[in-house]
Amino acid sequence: MNAPATERFVVPIGPQHPALKEPGHFEFTVEGETVVDATVRLGYAHRGIEKGAEGRNWTQTLYLIERICGICSHIHSTAYAVGVEQLAEVEVPARAQAIREIICELERVHSHLLWLGVAAHDAGFDTLFMYTWRDRETVMDILETMSGNRVHYSANVLGGVKFDLTDESAVAILKGVEFLEERTHHYRKVVSEDAFFLQRTRGVGTMTHAEALALGVVGPTARASGVARDVRLDAPYVAYADFPARIQLLTAGDLEARFLARLDELLDSFRLIRVLVAGLPAGELTAKRMPRKLKPGEVISRVEAPRGELFYYIRSTGGEQPDRVKVRTPTLCNMGSVITQTIGHNLADVPMILVGIDPCFSCNDRAVTVRRAGDDNGRAWAWADLRRYGIDYYRRIRN
Repeated sequence: MNAPATERFVVPIGPQHPALKEPGHFEFTVEGETVVDATVRLGYAHRGIEKGAEGRNWTQTLYLIERICGICSHIHSTAYAVGVEQLAEVEVPARAQAIREIICELERVHSHLLWLGVAAHDAGFDTLFMYTWRDRETVMDILETMSGNRVHYSANVLGGVKFDLTDESAVAILKGVEFLEERTHHYRKVVSEDAFFLQRTRGVGTMTHAEALALGVVGPTARASGVARDVRLDAPYVAYADFPARIQLLTAGDLEARFLARLDELLDSFRLIRVLVAGLPAGELTAKRMPRKLKPGEVISRVEAPRGELFYYIRSTGGEQPDRVKVRTPTLCNMGSVITQTIGHNLADVPMILVGIDPCFSCNDRAVTVRRAGDDNGRAWAWADLRRYGIDYYRRIRN
C-alpha cells in the first residue's frame, strides 16, 4: 500500500556514507523526493589542533597548523605566519612574500582541479574526474620541484620562506601553467556545454545575491552569486598589493556558476603566476631577526583560501608559545547555504549542492552545538537561530 503523499520521512546521511569523502552527519526531511527540512552536525574530524597549539612554541605551531588540511596546508601556514609576524613586528622581505604568493596560487590551482574531479564524480561524470585528477599531477610535480614535497610543502618559516625560486623551478612552473591553462579552457567548455552535466548544475541550488549576503558565504561560492568579496583584494597580504588578483564574478548563483567561478579563477591564477615569476623581486628570503618570545597582544589574520576567507585569531601573553590560536575556515561559513539551498530540491540533488561549496570537514577541526532554552530534542546546529542571531554578529565583525 502506498504511503500518503503528505507523509514525511527523515533520511540520514553520514557520518559514513559513499557520498561523503569525510565524515559529517546530515538529516534531510523529505516528502516523496522533495527535501522540506535539513540539519547538519559537524565535528567528527576533530583533532584538537587548536588546543595542541597552546602546548607548542611559535615555530612548532607553524608545522602543526599546516596539518589542518592537506589540500590547503600552505594557506593555513601563511595565515598563521602573517599573524605571528604582525605580533612580532617583523617585516618579511619582498622576495619571500612573492614566493609565498606563487605557492598560494599554485595551491589554489591544485585545490580547484581536485575539487572539479570530486564534483564530476558525484555527478556521475567519471571521465571528467579521471582527466582532472591526471592533470592535477602537473601542479603537484611543480610543487615537489620547488619544495621537495607534493602535499605539505612546508614553504613558510616565521619571517620568510625556506627555499628560493630557482631557474629549474621557474621553467617547470611556466611549462606546467601553459599546459594547465589549455586544459582549463577545455574543462570550462565541458562544464558549460555538456548536456548531461548541465542537467545536474544549471538552475540547481540557486542562491541570489541577497541570500548570499544574508548567509555570509565566502569564496567562489559567494562570487558565483555576484558578491564582490575577495580578501586578496579587500585586505591584501603577502605580495598581493604589488601583484593583485582579478576578482571573478558571476551572477547566476546556481551550481553551474559555482563551477565556472572556480575555473575562471584558475585562468586568473595562471596569469598571476606568470606575472610573479617574471617580476620576482630581488632580496633575502627571511627577516634578519625573528624573536623567540613575542610581546603580549592579539591579532586577526585574514587570507583567501581556495574555498574562501580563512580567519585566524592569535593571542600572545608574552611567552614562547601562543596562548590561543582560533581558526575559522570557509567551510563553516558556507555550510549554512547547503542547509537552506537543498530545501525544495530533490534528494538526488543534495550531493551536488553539498559539493558545490567544496566542503572540507577536516578543516573545521571543531564542533559547535547551538541549543535553544527548553529544547529537549537535542538537535544540534539550529540554523534558523544562527541565521536570525548570527548574521548581525557576522556583519559587525566584518565591519
